[in-house]
Amino acid sequence: MSDTTSQRPAKPRELASGPGRALVAVYAVFTLAAGARSAVQIATRLDEAPVAYLLSALAAVIYLLATVALWSSRRSVALGAIVVELVGVLGIGLFSYLDPGLFPEATVWSHFGSGYGYIPVVLPVLGLLWLRGGAKRVS
Repeated sequence: MSDTTSQRPAKPRELASGPGRALVAVYAVFTLAAGARSAVQIATRLDEAPVAYLLSALAAVIYLLATVALWSSRRSVALGAIVVELVGVLGIGLFSYLDPGLFPEATVWSHFGSGYGYIPVVLPVLGLLWLRGGAKRVS
């Protein structure tokens, strides 16, 4: 009889372990920050800058998805959310400089997240690096 335990495929390491814990924590904080900010803005003055406020709400949803995916080690969902986040922050960041009139009020991603210490542009890069190399599969 052969030992079947040695033939099992490698299990993915928990994405929320080690440095991944800090990543999950930062995503959770940004979920709360972007969500609370956009909720207040949408509830009190949506007519002033609907695109900006709705984009901040979308950012909060993407942060939430990334938080849950990283916490539960759903690698493909985390990858998708983080890629969408990176495209969003780069696109909104660029357009907020090229045509400031598009965003009369700042979003979480305006000016590449300058209102949040540029963490919104660094966070998806760190997330992708963690998914690529930091959270390698182990047996």
